[in-house]
Amino acid sequence: MSKLQWLGTLGMLAVALSTAWAQDDSQSTPSTAPPQPAAAYGQENSPPAVSENPPISGIDLPNLEPHAAPLSYLQPGGTVSESADSNIGSSTGTQSFRSITRGIGSLALQRVWSHYDLAMQYEGGVAYYDQSGIGWKALQQMDLQQKISWKRGELSVRDSFSYLPEGNFGAAYGSLGSQGIASMGETSFGSFWGGTSLGTLGIVPRIMNVALADLSENLSPKSAITAAGGYALTHFYGTDPQTGSQYLNNTQISGQFGYDRTLSAHTQVALVYGYQAFDFTSVGTSFHSNIIQAMYGHRISGRLDFLIAAGPQFTNIAVASEVCSNSLLPPGFLCSLGGGTNLPSTDRSQRIGVAGQMRFRYRFPRTSLELSYQRFETSGSGLFAGAQTDIARLRVDRPINRVWSGFGDLGYSRNARVAQLSTAQLSTCVFPGQSNPNSLPPCPGIDANTYTYGFIGVGVHRAFGRDFHGFASYQFNELAFDHSYCGGLPACSRIGNRNVITIGLDWTPRPIRLD
Repeated sequence: MSKLQWLGTLGMLAVALSTAWAQDDSQSTPSTAPPQPAAAYGQENSPPAVSENPPISGIDLPNLEPHAAPLSYLQPGGTVSESADSNIGSSTGTQSFRSITRGIGSLALQRVWSHYDLAMQYEGGVAYYDQSGIGWKALQQMDLQQKISWKRGELSVRDSFSYLPEGNFGAAYGSLGSQGIASMGETSFGSFWGGTSLGTLGIVPRIMNVALADLSENLSPKSAITAAGGYALTHFYGTDPQTGSQYLNNTQISGQFGYDRTLSAHTQVALVYGYQAFDFTSVGTSFHSNIIQAMYGHRISGRLDFLIAAGPQFTNIAVASEVCSNSLLPPGFLCSLGGGTNLPSTDRSQRIGVAGQMRFRYRFPRTSLELSYQRFETSGSGLFAGAQTDIARLRVDRPINRVWSGFGDLGYSRNARVAQLSTAQLSTCVFPGQSNPNSLPPCPGIDANTYTYGFIGVGVHRAFGRDFHGFASYQFNELAFDHSYCGGLPACSRIGNRNVITIGLDWTPRPIRLD
C-alpha cells in the first residue's frame, strides 16, 4: 500500500466506525475483564482524589472508563499463544509461513495510600521462532510508576524497560511489543519521549528503556503548569543473522514545560515548550530539537477527549567528519597525496519544521474508539540516525455479547532520515547488499532516505468462566524503503510484508486484595 492508500484507509475506517456505532443503545454488557477486588485504602487512609480533567500539557490522559474506587491488589496472569507468520525473520523479499510459540507470565501490583499510588507490572517469558538461526528468544518487560499527590498538584516517576528480539509498532496480540512509556497506561506525547520502535527489520535483540518524571501544579482554579523530563536508550545486541546488518544504538534526553488555562468546564488551551537531544555515539552524530506548541483540548469526563497541537520545530544537527590540513588542495583530491593529514571535524546544519499532534477518543455506550496523529523527531528505530516521524493510528474495541468481544487496530508511520553518514565514515564501511571488494565492515543502520511501516489488525476474545479468555487475531504488516535503499541496483527487494495469524489463551485469576 502507498502512503495515500494507508491514510485513506485510516480515514474511511474512522468515519465508518463512528457512523455505525454512534447509534449503540445504552444497554450495558457484562465485561470480559477480570473482576476487581473491593477497594482497600490501607488501615486508616482515604482514597486520593481522581482528576476528572488533568492539564492537556501533562502526560496523563483522562480515563474514558467509568471511575471506580482506587484499588490495592496483586494480579498474576499468563498467556500462551501460537502464531503462523509469513515473514518470521522480518525481512524484505519473499517469505514462507513458519510458526512462533510464546509463553508469557505476568504479575501486576497496585498499592494505594492517601497521597501515594504505586503501580508495577512485569511480563516475562520465551518465544520459539521456527527458523534456523533464530530459535529461542527471551521476552522481558517491566514497568514502574510512583505517584505522589497533594492538594494542588502531583508528581509522577515512571520507568519502562524491555528486552525483546524485535520491535514492532502495533505488535500482534499475544506478543510483547516495544511500546515504551505507553505501556504504563494512557499517556500523551508518546513518540516525543522515545523508548519506542516504529518498524523492525530482522531479528536483533534490543534493550529499550525510558525513565520519566513529571510534575503538575494548579496555580489557580483556572490555570496550571506542568514540567517533565526523561531519558531513553536503545541498545542492540549483535547483527541480523540474515543480512549481517548492524543497528544504531542511541540515547535521548527530553524535557517539556507547559502553561495551561481553563476556558470552561470542558475546554482548555496551553502553550508548551519541548526539548529533545539525540546522541548516536557509534557514528558521531547528534542533534537537538526545540519545539513550541499551542494546544487546544476539549474533554467530557468519561466520554470524549479531543486534542490538537502544532508549532515550529528547530533542529541543530552535528555529524562527525574529517577535514584536510592542506586547505589548498582541490575538492576530491586525496589529502594524503597532497602532503596533508585528515583532522577531526564536525559538519553542522540546521532545519526548521513543524511538530504537532492530534488525538480523538470517544466512548460510545458499548464501543471505544481512539484516533491519533503525531509528528515529532524520533530515534529512527535503529535504522536511521534519527528520523522525522509521522504516526497515525486508529484503535476500536467493542463487546459483541456477554462472552465475546472484538477489536481492530490500524496504524501507519513515515520516517525520514534526519542525518546522513559523512563521506569520511562511508569510506570505511559498506552497507549490506552493496559491492565490497575491500572487505570493509558493515555500516550501521540502513542506506535509505525514508521508510514507511503500516499494519492492520483485527481480533476477538472469548471468555471461558472468570479466569480464562481465548483469543484469535490476524495482523498484516508492511515495511517499505524508498528507492535509495537499493543503491542503484536494478533488482532489489525493498518491501517486506508480514501476515501473522495468532491463537492463544489468557489466564487472569481474581486479583488478590491488599489491605
